[in-house]
Amino acid sequence: MKYIDKSNCILKKVFLPLLLILWVASCESLEEIPLDFVAASNAFETSGDIETGAVGLYSLTRDWYSNHDDKDKFVYVALGTDEAYYGEDPGGGTMSNWDVDIVPTTSRTTEYWTKAFDIVYQANIVLDAIENIEWESEDDKNSYLGEIRFFRAFGYRILVTMWGDVPLITEPVNTPKTDFVRADSDEIYDLLESDLEFAAANLPVRGEEAEPGRLTQGAAWHMLSEIYLARDKFQEAVDAATHVIDDYGYSLMTERFGSQTNYFGTENSFYDLFTMGNHNLSSNTEAIWVIQNDPDVVGGGRYSGERAFGPAYYRMGNTPDGFKAILGELYNGSYTGYSDTLSRPVAWVRPTTYVAYDIWADDWNDGRNTEANIKRHFYFDNPDSEYDGQLIDWALYDGSRSNPLKDTTQYIFPFFMKAASPLDHYLDEARSGGGYNHKDLYAMRLGETYLLRAEAYLGLGNQAMAAADINVVRARANATLCTADDVTIDYILDERARELYTEEWRMLTLMRLGVLVERVRMYNDNPENPGLSIQDHQNLFPIPQTEIDLNTGATLEQNPGYE
Repeated sequence: MKYIDKSNCILKKVFLPLLLILWVASCESLEEIPLDFVAASNAFETSGDIETGAVGLYSLTRDWYSNHDDKDKFVYVALGTDEAYYGEDPGGGTMSNWDVDIVPTTSRTTEYWTKAFDIVYQANIVLDAIENIEWESEDDKNSYLGEIRFFRAFGYRILVTMWGDVPLITEPVNTPKTDFVRADSDEIYDLLESDLEFAAANLPVRGEEAEPGRLTQGAAWHMLSEIYLARDKFQEAVDAATHVIDDYGYSLMTERFGSQTNYFGTENSFYDLFTMGNHNLSSNTEAIWVIQNDPDVVGGGRYSGERAFGPAYYRMGNTPDGFKAILGELYNGSYTGYSDTLSRPVAWVRPTTYVAYDIWADDWNDGRNTEANIKRHFYFDNPDSEYDGQLIDWALYDGSRSNPLKDTTQYIFPFFMKAASPLDHYLDEARSGGGYNHKDLYAMRLGETYLLRAEAYLGLGNQAMAAADINVVRARANATLCTADDVTIDYILDERARELYTEEWRMLTLMRLGVLVERVRMYNDNPENPGLSIQDHQNLFPIPQTEIDLNTGATLEQNPGYE
């Protein structure tokens, strides 16, 4: 053991979740040689240590998608955008009021900033270590460099999109630092391009990754296409997306595949994409990068998509003739009140009229709008009632319901079933899974790549090619094909909603395009606060006030409108 004089030392914790904890000591006069504990100077000595660091970054990244019960993760997915509002409590729930929820002093603002920079910090530590160990294979070294540089780009893509100018950090921060300054966003985008271009050249190709969920060249090109779009580099964006579409064997799934369930009678290949166990199949040629949620390993993830995106049908009370409306499953001799098909949602994310109805109005027979993909019909479930098996219709109550608002924002609304896992739950059987499942999640799939390229073609003024790419996606859904004259940025955003709702980080897409404020005002029909009181300056988030206060060695300027 060794003795540490702590009188003049400041200890800073830097962690890689689950697998690695580093304690970095910064002292005025004490030089330490760590012999019996893990420290920054001895944590990475072999390629195996680098693998540990990489796995830690996958864990950090997965937390943006799953693994914990966190309403805030659904903010960048849908809440507070044109797509959804907080159905459980429209008047005061998460993101019901932008001018209250998104200010410099809220924990939500701080959490996103901190989580994104955590990825950047940890990536820089591992990148530094890669350069300081001996490698038998230069290809192995470059593959790891590509993987870790992708993660740094992942973190900075969030930061530059949500905050604009942010501190540029490309080296490990091993000592306390209080003089961060904001770099111009162009510098951040330069780093993003450099990191992703390197990743695209050095990551393995599809099918040669070490295990499911590991990054490949296709993922780097996909993100590069979006980064080029953010800089109006439209031809580069076309070229990057084309690499994904043409070079690695990807294609949209147009026929049913893998595990094929038939609970609703209208399942199709789009439904199969989101069926438990189908995400990682080699036959699934649409998956580009899949977030792994394995319940059978330490640290395995879980997804609260059912809890978030589904209606709380079991709370609706009685039938019109006074019996419990939903008996649910018979479990241990009594009825649970919950359906194993629907699990136990709580209506955190209630789709706006725009997402639930408007975008389907011109083609209601779109294959993504079948009952299997969007459950719109719910039925009374109690043999004691004369209404048993009938469609739940609020008109049957003749205006006797005590809270009509909850009827439509919390109890019954369209449930996008890609977030659900019907009859397939690992835990909490008495509550039909409790609103959680263990499905893997798409971080990237080819349907979005086509829509990125369509956006790039539109930027080039080539509406015909944009329409062709959109129609690849629409043809898979047997939807009516669009024409070149149909294609506008709003049409592409509509198509992204049809294809990617529950998956797309909608807030980042709208921020990147600079249309967040106008679309929230136009489409978010929260009945308690239409438009969510979003302010003109809120296309960007505020710098957390705690970061400004602690940065005593330099001025960390606040974004306009939040001063």
